[in-house]
Amino acid sequence: MNPRGVAAASVGLWACNLCKLVSKSPLQASMGHCPRCGARIHARKPHAVVRTWALLITAAVLYVPANVLPVMETSSLFGFQKDTILSGVVYLWTSGSQPLSLLVFIASIAVPLLKLTSLAFLLASVQFRSVWRPDQRVRLYRTVEFIGRWSMLDIYVGAILVALVHFQGLATIVAGPGATAFGAVVVLTMFAAMSFDPRLIWDPAGNIRVG
Repeated sequence: MNPRGVAAASVGLWACNLCKLVSKSPLQASMGHCPRCGARIHARKPHAVVRTWALLITAAVLYVPANVLPVMETSSLFGFQKDTILSGVVYLWTSGSQPLSLLVFIASIAVPLLKLTSLAFLLASVQFRSVWRPDQRVRLYRTVEFIGRWSMLDIYVGAILVALVHFQGLATIVAGPGATAFGAVVVLTMFAAMSFDPRLIWDPAGNIRVG
């Protein structure tokens, strides 16, 4: 007997992704409807791997301009300046704001890169039907899903800075193309994490092939 338990799909039980109700799967059908909320249910999310790869690759492509292009363009009486995420981190560090510099670096550079590599690892392990430590991989997925929202911290800081500067009338600050690319990276990685089906991690251990 499997010490980790029996997969619900192996005994004909499907879970609703909306209300989480577990019910009997429809006979001879690839999908049905939840008896409680009426939402469509599947044994596994349809095309989860392909959809997640598409979102992840797009986010990886946009990650480069997000860090190379300026995220903020400042014009004042003293001149015009463009700042990327990395130049902002360096400026904060050299100006004595090391904690804030470290926070922006983690939230805006390290976290998106961690999400990209972690989701790529999870997708590859699912495609190769790996049985290596499924419990640890599920924890990794939950961590990626949880920390994703904090990737927008840099954009929030920039928005607050723009509002403060405009209020004081000191300068004009507009978002650069890097900010758009960075926001797209954050949104795409969040959608990628949502489209991935973590139940696929457990399927190889029970020799289940569904969806």
